[in-house]
Amino acid sequence: MASESSPLLAYRLLGDEGAAFPANGAGSPGGASARKLSTFLGVVVPTVLSMFSIVVFMRIGFVVGHAGLLQALAMLLVAYFILALTVLSVCAIATNGAVRGGGAYFMISRTLGPEVGGSIGLMFFLANVCGCAVSLLGLVEAVLDVFGADATGPLGLRVLPQGYGWNLLYGSLLLGLVGGVCTLGANLYARASFLTFLLVSGSLASVLVSFVAVGPRVIPLTPRPGPNGSSLPPRVGHFTGFNSSTLKDNLGAGYAEDYTTGAMMTFASVFAVLFNGCTGIMAGANMSGELRDPSRAIPLGTIAAVAYTFFVYILLFFLSSFTCDRTLLQEDYGFFRAISLWPPLVLIGIYATSLSASMSSLIGASRILHALAQDDLFGVILAPAKVVSRGGNPWGAVLYSWALAQLMLLAGKLNTLAAVVTVFYLVAYAAVDLSCLSLEWASAPNFRPTFSLFSWHTCLLGVASCLLMMFLISPGAAGGSLLLMGLLSALLTARGGPSSWGYVSQALLFHQVRKYLLRLDVRKDHVKFWRPQLLLLVGNPRGALPLLRLANQLKKGGLYVLGHVTLGDLDSLPSDPVQPQYGAWLSLVDRAQVKAFVDLTLSPSVRQGAQHLLRISGLGGMKPNTLVLGFYDDAPPQDHFLTDPAFSEPEDSTREGGAPALSTLFPPPRAPGSPRALSPQDYVATVADALKMNKNVVLARACGALPPERLSRGSGGTSQLHHVDVWPLNLLRPRGGPGYVDVCGLFLLQMATILGMVPAWHSAQLRIFLCLGPREAPGAAEGRLRALLSQLRIRAEVQEVVWGEGAGAGEPEEEEEGDFVNGRRGEAEAEALACSANALVRAQQGRSSGGGPGGPEGGDGEEGPATALTFLYLPRPPADPARYPRYLALLETLSRDLGPTLLIHGVTPVTCTDL
Repeated sequence: MASESSPLLAYRLLGDEGAAFPANGAGSPGGASARKLSTFLGVVVPTVLSMFSIVVFMRIGFVVGHAGLLQALAMLLVAYFILALTVLSVCAIATNGAVRGGGAYFMISRTLGPEVGGSIGLMFFLANVCGCAVSLLGLVEAVLDVFGADATGPLGLRVLPQGYGWNLLYGSLLLGLVGGVCTLGANLYARASFLTFLLVSGSLASVLVSFVAVGPRVIPLTPRPGPNGSSLPPRVGHFTGFNSSTLKDNLGAGYAEDYTTGAMMTFASVFAVLFNGCTGIMAGANMSGELRDPSRAIPLGTIAAVAYTFFVYILLFFLSSFTCDRTLLQEDYGFFRAISLWPPLVLIGIYATSLSASMSSLIGASRILHALAQDDLFGVILAPAKVVSRGGNPWGAVLYSWALAQLMLLAGKLNTLAAVVTVFYLVAYAAVDLSCLSLEWASAPNFRPTFSLFSWHTCLLGVASCLLMMFLISPGAAGGSLLLMGLLSALLTARGGPSSWGYVSQALLFHQVRKYLLRLDVRKDHVKFWRPQLLLLVGNPRGALPLLRLANQLKKGGLYVLGHVTLGDLDSLPSDPVQPQYGAWLSLVDRAQVKAFVDLTLSPSVRQGAQHLLRISGLGGMKPNTLVLGFYDDAPPQDHFLTDPAFSEPEDSTREGGAPALSTLFPPPRAPGSPRALSPQDYVATVADALKMNKNVVLARACGALPPERLSRGSGGTSQLHHVDVWPLNLLRPRGGPGYVDVCGLFLLQMATILGMVPAWHSAQLRIFLCLGPREAPGAAEGRLRALLSQLRIRAEVQEVVWGEGAGAGEPEEEEEGDFVNGRRGEAEAEALACSANALVRAQQGRSSGGGPGGPEGGDGEEGPATALTFLYLPRPPADPARYPRYLALLETLSRDLGPTLLIHGVTPVTCTDL
């Protein structure tokens, strides 16, 4: 159950947004007291000014003149369709919960996680900084076009000196003005933006009135240079007033050279210019930390601003097509001044839009940077951006952004960066669409925005449209931006980020896993697709690390569950003691680098807990089919945490965030001679329970003596070779014969083969020992076994050994498997048989290939590579529980001093010879 003092409840009960979130998260700089801006001043005004920028005054003629009215309208519809898709996603996310400072960065990072959100947030910050510099340079050029010493045209006053140094000075002065306004706070910025909005609106109104009030006139055009430096004859454009012939001539496209660059225009190039001027839809969202009610203001204000600018653009396109001939449109992009009733008012509009665009970019960049700094994703690099004034204004972030914008001004000409800026904006827009798409696809119950005019179709189309536009505008910049985003994401992933934000990827994974688990039908299982699905019961992981890693190698892509039983009775406890343990066990899985799930249970006894885990672990078609246990012997437990490099690192003692070290979360190993949680009787009973439940059983002994996991990774030589020995016959059953063909023997072969598929065991040589009865001729059984191995595609060396001589000679063929373990033979006889079997196995360990049949006392083989792991046939426990201790004693004798050993009993068919 969730904590009853959750942030959501605190927010709803107290009504204080500051109580809903930790102080170190991204948020409004000054808390609730800094949230003063209304929807109109905080969202509508900055968004309208950003979407107009200088395009509305200087590029209307460019678009209509080259593309014609019909294609211009098509471009505008496509551009606004793409922007509208993103606006729908922004509205959905903004109305799904409290939106704090950082705008688009906050929305993306709290949905896609800090890695993706941080990388896109930094790119969005850089885009705003560069956008500020580009707007200021455009403003400088617009001023110098009229007042510069090199100005041309009838309106040129030629009073300001020009040159790189002068241009840098003008840009720096304007940047200082913009930075001063932003440094003094969002309220002053809002007032300045409102004043700018009034100036721009008045200028546009004068232009609209001029289209109607001004009569036809001839407008001289600036002479264009000829091929040899000479000027071409003077040309003129015509303002015809409302004329159907003019409209007819302007309907179709007429792409020509751009007189400012000399480049031939195409649909893509004109569309890129138009789209560049419409990418300011996030200007209001960037002010989320200063809005009184961002969840209401962002969707309402953004939609209103988009609708208003779309209407103005449509109106200007129609008026220009009706009244201006194509020559005027293509040869004078600033023709609004020539047809205006009062040309200086148009200049004021141009300057005001450029200035407001630069202010909007700079203050948006500072808010994004402050949110990044508050989240501490980039460490000390962004530490100065955390500084805020008493009123809550993040002047540290403003100064940081101002300094970077000043560096951009040093380049002098940033025309080449204009496409990069637009691409960075589109990356952020695509990320917002992707965030909304992920939330919609995840079907999380808590994703229920009050804005419902969206679907996953609009989100997916928005992502695709933004990506398409990126590569249409600048393929190089698009590829570079995606590469930069990947590098930043990798950096943040390596550095680590906060995990308390919630990752939509986890919700998506849950949704997909649930869907595919429902489709995983156990009734369609087939033996040829069988794989081990292991449940490893661990008492204390300090002494079980080698077994934990060996089981990870044996799973072959199957399910692997670490199970642990905590002794206790919930009726006598105030709370469940199991739940707090999951964090330690999950940390263990991460540190040991195994692909395992964790399942813990509370039970009065280990045996009952094991039954619970065998029954309920897993889900659907992914449930354990094999129980793995450590061997029950008197060997003193070792503390592998002290010797394993993954657990003995110095930083293990001081974890992040003050969390306790992993080595302190598990108790020390059991002292020799101290009481155990599991008795020998219950241990064997647990094995018997698993077999009754049709589970395979693996008992692992002496796994601490295994060679390092990387032992055989290289090509190596003889000194690096090891054997994996398989004894597929029950050595506690004295009679020989074709026992290797039973289900259990084939299970041993399969498990040994699976281990050989692991890279660390590739160079280990598989040896299968075929036990011959006293009256069996050598070679016959070996031939049958080799034929079987060929059918099973198992590469192994087969060696024959004589077994059963004396003890089994003359025994009837109907002798049952459990004669010795069930006590039908004397204890002394059974103990002697186990000792003989143990001696036989030890005698074969370390022998090289090529030896003939041999017994416990010798053979023809020479000394060779050591045996790294031995697979032995595990007989079934006796039917009488009173004989469980004797059964365990026989297993101890059988596996004594054999080194790492796996005693395995398989109950399910696992091999197939069919395709």
